[in-house]
Amino acid sequence: MSTLRIASVQFENASGDKAANLATIRRLAGQAADRGCNVVAFHECCITGYTFASKLSRAELLAVAEPVPSGPSILELSSIARDLGVVVLAGLFEFEEKDGQNHIYNTYVCVSADGVLARFRKLHPFISPHLSAGSELVVFDLLGWRAGILICYDNNVVENVRATALQGAEILFAPHVTMCTPSSRPGAGFVDPVMWDARETDPTSLRAEFDGLKGRSWLMKWLPARAYDNGIYVVFSNPIGMDDDQLKNGCSMVLDPFGDVLAECRRLGEDMAIAVCTRDKLEMAGGFRYRSARRPEVYGNIIAKEHQPSLKVAWMKELS
Repeated sequence: MSTLRIASVQFENASGDKAANLATIRRLAGQAADRGCNVVAFHECCITGYTFASKLSRAELLAVAEPVPSGPSILELSSIARDLGVVVLAGLFEFEEKDGQNHIYNTYVCVSADGVLARFRKLHPFISPHLSAGSELVVFDLLGWRAGILICYDNNVVENVRATALQGAEILFAPHVTMCTPSSRPGAGFVDPVMWDARETDPTSLRAEFDGLKGRSWLMKWLPARAYDNGIYVVFSNPIGMDDDQLKNGCSMVLDPFGDVLAECRRLGEDMAIAVCTRDKLEMAGGFRYRSARRPEVYGNIIAKEHQPSLKVAWMKELS
């Protein structure tokens, strides 16, 4: 296809209730299909729920996880794609038996009527000590385009995005469960769930929290740069409402290779941002020229230098 019509969706998932979440995914994917979309993308772990996993034992998390592609949730996604004529991207916890052990991953899949087109395992998982880290970047064919996937924190490490673009990705799917959590950055913090309960009577106060430094204002410090610097489309998907005991602010959106927001969810509830991706912007954008101007002989050994990875998340300490 020379153009792609993509929907980035936000909804409030139910923790651990895969049947309910898949029903919501089917309903919203149907709405996207009715609006002419070719592709519909949902948030990180939208099938299983996310934050509740921080409280699960290894056995409990294994009970939630499924094999890919043979698990029932993937089969249902294939059914949704087949019935509606759209490609669906969604996330869940995956287990794989390897070397005599069950490894658990935070996984995001792209599914068509024919089955799984791509599977990506989060490179930087931290919600649970029982999760294994993925070890591969993924770039795949999507209706005539080249697409990549990076999950949540993976997108904060700029090398991950650049490497995905260098492997040929024209569109980056960036599923998240993010914002409205404590951090060392100024202005960060939780948003009181009471404000969510009062969203109909006092939307103004909730919007101020969601759009401030706890939420959208922080997101817009860095997310457009990933699209702009690399000259790619970025499809950002994020839940809205309660994810276990944490309130999330949505803001699902699609950005173009100039770093401009093409479409964004602004409702305080279920919503979808629909945008059309066209190829002309890919080479017109500055990121295309920047990639061509690289001189890796100057800094390639610096970027590849071994180091001791560190991932410290402030709000995780509060949960432990």
